[in-house]
Amino acid sequence: MFYPMIADTWGEEEIEAIQGVIRSGRYTMAGNVAAFEEAFAAYHGRKHAVMVNSGSSANLIAIAALCHHSARPLKRGDEVIVPAVSWSTTYYPLHQYGLKLRFVDVDIDNLGMDTSRLEEALTPRTRAITGVSILGNPCALDVMRRFADRHSLWFFEDNCESLDARLDDRLTGTFGDVATFSFFFSHHISTMEGGMILTDDPELYHLARSLRAHGWTRDLPGDSPIYERRAGDFFEEYRFILPGYNVRPMEMNAAVGLQQLKKLPEMTAGRRRNLAFFQELFGGDERFRIQKENGKSSSFCFTIILEPGPGIDRDKVLAALKKNEIEHRIITGGNILRHDVVKYFDYDVVGGGTPNADIAHDRGFFVGNQPGDIRPQIERLHKVLDEVCE
Repeated sequence: MFYPMIADTWGEEEIEAIQGVIRSGRYTMAGNVAAFEEAFAAYHGRKHAVMVNSGSSANLIAIAALCHHSARPLKRGDEVIVPAVSWSTTYYPLHQYGLKLRFVDVDIDNLGMDTSRLEEALTPRTRAITGVSILGNPCALDVMRRFADRHSLWFFEDNCESLDARLDDRLTGTFGDVATFSFFFSHHISTMEGGMILTDDPELYHLARSLRAHGWTRDLPGDSPIYERRAGDFFEEYRFILPGYNVRPMEMNAAVGLQQLKKLPEMTAGRRRNLAFFQELFGGDERFRIQKENGKSSSFCFTIILEPGPGIDRDKVLAALKKNEIEHRIITGGNILRHDVVKYFDYDVVGGGTPNADIAHDRGFFVGNQPGDIRPQIERLHKVLDEVCE
């Protein structure tokens, strides 16, 4: 029985949406993108949404917007508090804009940043904090929000892995000053490739719209707070005001996104049913540490950290998973400090080490979840692990 990491969630609605775009003859960013942005913002109760071509691009544009904000711009050399475990493109835009990363270890139970270390992480150069909810499980976003407010910091919420999760009945992606999402094939909704930025700050919104497409003014209204339109100027449609990018989505991506968003509550409910079964099987087994749910997880995947003990060896476990056709991955990107790329970063490590991130890196892995019923696959996973971890 094959246990895949991901599953296709498209149906006839998504295919027809693509066909509708093809029939229209308009493939580049237009009405479907605007409609998806409006629907996505409304789903989260936020004022503004900007769609881009990936979650990584969403992170890039969000950080760029914070660096260009008129009142509180992030500047080269400013420090940003970040967790030691996340995907690589949580960190890259911070490095690319000359910011110094202050790495904080993770909470071994929920895999989010250990917020007990926040005050220790703070320095006179700290200007922002990054919150990352790992694989559908909310991190301590409420604590981070209060910390950011108390110290007048920007709160950047990378929610690319945790769409539709909730903390205190509040959706993840609504705690940060700016938040990002990914719609890659394996994520909670899929638009082939795609990402979104959410914010309530009008200046960040307009900056993101301009930065998304060349840094020009064409996609901005006449009353935009970031520039003054010059009436009758022939070059106004090609006026460049920011060092921007081209990370626009396509109409097909957005048309599919509109259909996927309608299905999201049902798909999340299916993921949570599978999560409950996984927790039932693995929750009381002392050989395995599973991710402790904080709030209400949207359960991207299932994490397992092997507890030390005789007869428990991760290499043997992973070999058994491969032999039994159970797809698996390292937890997110593992401890980013263990990757070669950190030689390019300006960074330091709060407390001098990240032992919990190392445990996740060395003894952890995850297997897939999806909206459909995969209880037989989860049961088989438990059987395989039970046999190899005697």
